[in-house]
Amino acid sequence: MKEQEKAEIKRLSDQLDALNRKEPQLLEAGDAEKLGELLKEKETLVQEIERLRGVRDEKLSKEAQQLQKLGFSREITKKEQANMGALKKSVRGLVVVHPMTALGREMGLKVMTGYAKQPF
Repeated sequence: MKEQEKAEIKRLSDQLDALNRKEPQLLEAGDAEKLGELLKEKETLVQEIERLRGVRDEKLSKEAQQLQKLGFSREITKKEQANMGALKKSVRGLVVVHPMTALGREMGLKVMTGYAKQPF
């Protein structure tokens, strides 16, 4: 789901960028009618991009809330990070969040953190 919103935001941003490149040409030509249409189209694209970003943020927030509800969380040590496969096999339901991902930035993490129902 997140990928769909991300792809749609990218597509709309590319369209907006193309319109921004056309604007100076229309200004030079002095075509007010086409310029008005261009500005209206830009405005609708900006509104749609903002709406999609809100939807994406809401989904991230829901995921963050679900992780916070899990009973246990702690920092993943460097040794555990080196052998992540074994760690995930040994702990059922472990979810690891990296601080550089969108979810990690939203949660305000500074280190790689694991979330699970039971202590690990």
